[in-house]
Amino acid sequence: MDSILVGHELDFLARIGVCLVCGTTIGVERELRNKPAGISTNCFVIAGACLFTFISQQADPESPARIAAQVVSGVGFLGAGMILKAAGDKITNLTTAASVWFGAAVGMSIGMGWYVIAAIGTVYAVLVPRIPHVKKWRKQTPDG
Repeated sequence: MDSILVGHELDFLARIGVCLVCGTTIGVERELRNKPAGISTNCFVIAGACLFTFISQQADPESPARIAAQVVSGVGFLGAGMILKAAGDKITNLTTAASVWFGAAVGMSIGMGWYVIAAIGTVYAVLVPRIPHVKKWRKQTPDG
């Protein structure tokens, strides 16, 4: 063992820092809406996706998609577990599961070094749940 440092540490440190910022930003929005997947969940999902993507790039630069593709399935399984936690016939946490899945995509973009795309994705993830729903509009109108 020549050295425990392999030369990618500073690059990964920058990426994991961006993951923390993006995960916290999305997580705060989710917590403000009293949703189950908040800051910790989003930070872990985004950083995990980043780490898998980063490792994939370093281990197999010719075919980095092989490992990264499994992130999508793995996080989808995590999201399915959130959706199954429904009361009666009501389906709950669908948006939360989707936000966790989307967070993995943000993490993968950070893992690829696409920081601007990750920032745009983070803003998107914060804004979309704030769009008023049609059902609420209809209830507020006299005809609804």
